[in-house]
Amino acid sequence: MAQVQGTYTNEFAAVADALSELLDADDIGASAAVFVNGEPVVDVWGGHVDAERTVAWERDTIVNVMSTTKPMTALCALILADRGELDLSAPVSTYWPEFAAAGKENVLVRHLLSHTAGLADWPGKLVAEDLYDWAAVTERLAATPTQWEPGTAAGYHSMTFGFLVGEVVRRVTGRSLGRFFAEEVAGPLGADFHIGLDAQDDPRVARLYPPPSHSDDFSSGGPDSDAAGGIRVKDANTEGWRRAEIPAANGFGNARGIALAQSVLSNGGVAGGVRLLSKEGCEPAWHVEYAGEDRVMGQPATYGMGFGVFGNTFGWGGWGGSLVMNDHSTGMTVAYAMNQMLDPREREDIRGLNVVAAAYEALR
Repeated sequence: MAQVQGTYTNEFAAVADALSELLDADDIGASAAVFVNGEPVVDVWGGHVDAERTVAWERDTIVNVMSTTKPMTALCALILADRGELDLSAPVSTYWPEFAAAGKENVLVRHLLSHTAGLADWPGKLVAEDLYDWAAVTERLAATPTQWEPGTAAGYHSMTFGFLVGEVVRRVTGRSLGRFFAEEVAGPLGADFHIGLDAQDDPRVARLYPPPSHSDDFSSGGPDSDAAGGIRVKDANTEGWRRAEIPAANGFGNARGIALAQSVLSNGGVAGGVRLLSKEGCEPAWHVEYAGEDRVMGQPATYGMGFGVFGNTFGWGGWGGSLVMNDHSTGMTVAYAMNQMLDPREREDIRGLNVVAAAYEALR
């Protein structure tokens, strides 16, 4: 079995074994972490940062986790709501007046967080470089009409989610989403997670690798790499992508950083002795805001405020395979991050779920 580094309690040894099995199978390099009641019980990693397997994945290796960034963006909004600085039921235009254009006066903040705002697609095609200009992107979204009556249907806001929620956070706080997260979440907790990456952290980044049957042109927009909003693997491996703030998709971290930041929500607002929000302030994450067909994904979905809701658990995954899962009933958070992407259209990717299942073995 592949060698795994790090620490874990005896009860959670199955998680380390699960990661080892993944490294023996599909993964090049990866990390897994479990926090219970806001404290780490698993922090393991292994494999390599390069496909040639010449450079080891280290404790402080980080990787772009794509949409596993969204739970971090949602956490920022929930913190502001808990402080009374943001009303989730208020019109978005209360904080962002220009957003009322094109008949969007009735779009509420909660619609942005629950993928029910009707702004799932970009108005026209964009390439990755277009996403690096925050002002241009948010101005474009403010001028765009909704695709359906807000709150009546859901459609996964794959890339728009981060700009919509992030601009509200910026209007409320005067700080970008990435800066707010760094100062109000990652900093106090000591969580190694970044939305927009400083140059000094570049040497720690493990590049993403496309699924084995694809090239670096593999796109999040589907087979058509020119699809609106579609990001290619080679885009995500550029300096421009790392420097930008794209709060739906360009978070960089490892499983430890992800699990630490998210564990505040599974542990009543506290992790590592640091309180970020009240117990009640966590609840919108898993209270169901919408349940039904997702127009974009073409399958049933259940959404809370920024999270997918799955029974007693809530969380989300990223394009290619990363995952975070929170369980407020047990106080557990599980995270998995890797650099080898898989294509779920070719075969089911259950790597992250295998790590989650191994964590639950310890709770039985």
